[in-house]
Amino acid sequence: MYLDFPNFSPVAIQIGSFGLRWYALAYLVGIISAWWLTKRNIDKYNLGISNAQLDDLVFYTTLGIILGGRIGYVCCYGSDYFWKNPLEIFAIWHGGMSFHGGIVGVILGLFYFSHKYKFPFLKITDIVALYVPIGIFLGRIANFVNGELWGRVTTVPWAVKFPSGGYLPRHPSQIYEACLEGVLMFIVLSLLWKKDFVRKNSGIISAMFLIIYTTSRICMEVFREPDAQIGFIYNFITMGQLLSIPLLLVGLFILYRTLKNIKISQ
Repeated sequence: MYLDFPNFSPVAIQIGSFGLRWYALAYLVGIISAWWLTKRNIDKYNLGISNAQLDDLVFYTTLGIILGGRIGYVCCYGSDYFWKNPLEIFAIWHGGMSFHGGIVGVILGLFYFSHKYKFPFLKITDIVALYVPIGIFLGRIANFVNGELWGRVTTVPWAVKFPSGGYLPRHPSQIYEACLEGVLMFIVLSLLWKKDFVRKNSGIISAMFLIIYTTSRICMEVFREPDAQIGFIYNFITMGQLLSIPLLLVGLFILYRTLKNIKISQ
């Protein structure tokens, strides 16, 4: 028993010869939504960021997502294809982005922003991390619509037979990740941010973002089919799980140091 994959068009919006694909739309809506919500957040809590600085923040974040995501994908998932076809490295419209690479790219972009405006680094990462789950959710939904990054073969009643996934039904792992890494993480971070204690102690939101995302990703990789060009890295360990471990350790370290500093100052 399985569900037939809906017959989605790969193009979300078509205007004449211009076609906007679902993945690009997810990026666009995610960035605009995050910008709007961040602006409201800055005004509501008087976080000390001007409109011009916010525009810079969005620019560096977006640049980090695109460059970091693409470079991360080429280095970690691209095998030797890109080295044989180097111009394809720049063809991001053909797909291929690494979320872990995107995180590193965003961190570097925020570090530059922090240095440029003398703004506390962990404070700015907290502000940005709050609304990243929106982009994750939309990105995973776009993955599902595109019929890509599907899960492993299964017999669960909600299994989906993806057109590019062969003849056997598979876990809709994109939906699992959208719910866990997107919806659940957004709710948890939003509830934490409402606490004065959390807002006043920079680093808690950033740490919880890394911890929730990486633990969710490690768990969800159990249902997700490994990338065909890589397979399993070691026994049943996937590249996604392997890349999540360092970020998980960073998140735990930030949380430990933040809570330790709070205890010392009391």
